[in-house]
This record gives sequence, structure tokens and C-alpha cells, in this order.
Amino acid sequence: MFRNVAELVELAESRNVKIAEIMIEQEVEVTGLSREQIIEKMDQNLTVMEQAVERGLKGVQSVSGLTGGDAVLLQKYIQSGKSLSGDLILDAVSKAVATNEVNAAMGTICATPTAGSAGVVPGTLFAVKNKLNPTREEMIQFLFTSGAFGFVVANNASISGAAGGCQAEVGSASGMAAAAIVEMAGGTPAQAAEAMAITLKNMLGLVCDPVAGLVEVPCVKRNAMGAANAMVAADMALAGITSRIPCDEVIDAMFKIGQTMPVALKETAQGGLAATPTGRKLEAKIFGIPLMKSE
Repeated sequence: MFRNVAELVELAESRNVKIAEIMIEQEVEVTGLSREQIIEKMDQNLTVMEQAVERGLKGVQSVSGLTGGDAVLLQKYIQSGKSLSGDLILDAVSKAVATNEVNAAMGTICATPTAGSAGVVPGTLFAVKNKLNPTREEMIQFLFTSGAFGFVVANNASISGAAGGCQAEVGSASGMAAAAIVEMAGGTPAQAAEAMAITLKNMLGLVCDPVAGLVEVPCVKRNAMGAANAMVAADMALAGITSRIPCDEVIDAMFKIGQTMPVALKETAQGGLAATPTGRKLEAKIFGIPLMKSE
């Protein structure tokens, strides 16, 4: 039904329906499942996300000891009334962190679009839930909308850190979330696309450099910043701000940047933060690897 964002927006606008509806219909067409079955599967995904957020906010710790407890710290900070960024953004950040801390602790999450970037979409969803008071159906639609933009990225660029760096993972997740926030807040399909473009173009070039090869450092905090990015971009789009570069061209640029990115910066733990002295020391400590003298 659609191959790119322009076609997605055109379909939604010409039929005067939400982007979520276009994605549901495409899923029915592609999978052969009924509309009810498609929605039920997404409802199950929503439940997994909700449970992950709730578990993370209670406090978890990864086996490596690299991550855990930051979501709790953020919630306590919000409750202190001293936050500078605003409670809604920090709530989204904390819930994104909570999800990724659960992932690092080997808990159950829903990859959106990947495990390493699984915090941004649910983090923002369950934060704006408290402000917009959506129905369960509208929350499911949020996931279909984010999925529609993720579908475009996956088929025209990449959602893999190994193929395109973290811009392809957290960058894509952030854009997906921003678009879905806009639609839930009453924005138009075109504004959702603008939010996706604004978000993604400000995460272009983001490398994938996991310390010790684990999806923890800097992954968890990148989801935090991705959630904040999505929230701000959504507000910008809802305010009427547009991206000078069309969304599909931003996605194409991301793909080309990923192609030219050094292998050392694409999930190999050979460069970036993973190759810092502290990064190597943490790797040695976790896996019991003797450090070289130069390290």
C-alpha cells in the first residue's frame, strides 16, 4: 500500500484517516490475518511494554553491573519538584530508561524497532498517556503509527546498529515515537512526518559503540536522550515547524551515512566509547580479559 512516508501521508490524507489505520490495513494485507487478530497482537505488545516499564521503575540491575537503577533515580528527582527540563519530558526519559534497564537485566521487552532501542516508543507513550488520557484503542493506534514509520525505515534504510550505527536504532525509534506522539495529540499525518524528519535528522551520524559489546553503555542513556528528542520534535511539529529536508530524504541520508560509517563504529565494540580506556577496563572486568599494556 505504501513504500515511503510521502505515500503513507498521501493515503492517510486522501482518505481522511489516521496513519495508524493505514498501517493496520497494510498488516492485514501482508499477513493474511484478520483486523481483529492484528489488533490483538499489538495489544499484547502493549501489555509487554507496560509490564517492562513498571518493572524498570521498581528498580532492576543488569548481570554485568553496568546499568540499573537510573529510572528510579529519575522518578525520585521528578518528585522532588526540582527538575529543570519539565516533568513530562523527564517522565518519558525515565520510562525509556526503565525499559532498557529491563532489557539489560534479561527481562522481557518489545523490540521497537530493536531491543537496543526498545525504550523510546513505550517511554514516550506511557508519559504522554498521563497528559492526553488516551483510550486503550488509542494507545494501540500509537504503536501502529510508530510501526508505519519504522516499516518505511526498515525497507528503505536500516534499523540495525550493525548495518547503520545507532542512528538506525535509537534514531529510528525516536522518529517513530515523535510521529506517533503527534498523531495521538491530534496532529495531521503531514505533521507526524515532519516530527519524524526533525527527530531523525538531529540523530544522523550517531554511532553504535557498545562497551564490552553489551546493550547497556551507552545504549540505555541513548534511549533516554532519544525519548527527549522525540518529545521536543513532536512539539515543534505541532507548533507548525517543518523540516526543510523531506522525511524520505532524511531517511535516505541516514542510509547513506550508515553505508559510509566505519565498521569500528557499527556494533563491533572496536571504536568510540567501547575503545576508551575506561571502556576497555570495564570489558576486561566483566569478561576477565587481561588488559594490554597500552590500555
